[in-house]
Amino acid sequence: MKHTYRTLVVALAVYTPCTAFATNGYQLIGVGAYQKSLGGAVTANPGSAMTAVTNPAGMARIGSRADFSMEAFMPEREAGFSATGGDTAESAVDMYGVPAIGWTAPVSEQNQDVFFGGGMYGTSGMGVDYAPTLMSPGVYWDGYSNISFWQMAPTVAWNQNERLSLGASLNIDYQSVAFRQRAMQDTTGDGMGDATVSNFDLGRSTSSFGLGFSFGMFYDLTKSIDLGFAYKSRQEFSDLEYQLAQGDITDQLGNPLPAGTYKLDLDYPQQASLGIAYQATPTLTVSADLKWIDWSDTMNKLTVEGPGVTVPMDPGWDDQTVYALGLAYAVNNRFNLRIGYNHADSPFGDEEVSRNLILPAVVEDHYTIGGDYRFNQHWELAAHYMYSPEETFTAPADDPIAPGAEIKLGETSFGLNVGYHF
Repeated sequence: MKHTYRTLVVALAVYTPCTAFATNGYQLIGVGAYQKSLGGAVTANPGSAMTAVTNPAGMARIGSRADFSMEAFMPEREAGFSATGGDTAESAVDMYGVPAIGWTAPVSEQNQDVFFGGGMYGTSGMGVDYAPTLMSPGVYWDGYSNISFWQMAPTVAWNQNERLSLGASLNIDYQSVAFRQRAMQDTTGDGMGDATVSNFDLGRSTSSFGLGFSFGMFYDLTKSIDLGFAYKSRQEFSDLEYQLAQGDITDQLGNPLPAGTYKLDLDYPQQASLGIAYQATPTLTVSADLKWIDWSDTMNKLTVEGPGVTVPMDPGWDDQTVYALGLAYAVNNRFNLRIGYNHADSPFGDEEVSRNLILPAVVEDHYTIGGDYRFNQHWELAAHYMYSPEETFTAPADDPIAPGAEIKLGETSFGLNVGYHF
């Protein structure tokens, strides 16, 4: 039994990419109140300067404007071990702030068809903070993860003709990553773990920078139908480096690994999306998106490399196909209402639960509502609310690492966006 739980911590040390706001995997369904309120169905229906990170061509379609967004993201996360006689851990910290800012404007008064803009966007994340929790009689487990992912996206977009708009952006990325898992044995019988059985401690946060690119297009098929396409490349990061003491990581037998520099190569996946927007009436617009996220390229197998040792971390994630639908209704020339729906199957199943205890990216359905109000020719205020019902995944009873372990995740969020039209 002791060997089983030593194996658990090493096999489970699946890192966690970005600070606790996972939705499609660990990527937000949208950035800012406008995108969230449409459920992320914005590839062919831009409405704010956040389009730089979803479809760069949209920067040539929304006029001259700046957007300032803040989202309060509130996940509820649990890890449970009742199948092995243990307890349920509830993650601490249940609210996170997700800011974003963007702008776009023509490059000159003489050239009103070429736009330049960009901004800084929080786009992805996940994290947990579990106190020591009884895993099985006499064995305690705790876990922590926190990753923040930011993207700058200087963008050029232009109207090729009356129907076609194109755009491209350089993605300048930053991520900060920390995670930890331990198994501890209660040797004194006082109900507390006092002897470390296994350890995987990358809890001292480190960061790295990455680069990639995006391009997109809009095409007006008819006066009432717009088509959109966007592609974002794999974001290539420099290695994350951790300076560890001896024993910060142990092997499967509980032996301490040597001190030194340990490295993790963690990149962000490529993705592509298709969108359509249909203006059904002068006041009603329907938009839909189909998106592919290549998680299997970056989150299937991961490895930490240290002085003469390698520690495998294999989350086992598959690619995701995302479906999004949004409805926008213009109440009058100042006030707009929107609702949205977003669905994507979890990137992993029950068989991978024991390898994702600190990476509970299992929510699948998202329901959103929002709107905006135009105060005058310059200022507008937008808001959104998102609800993602709790999902529970359970490891098989014969799982060799954590039989019957459960992970749960549910999410809500509320955001405000201040827009300024030049």
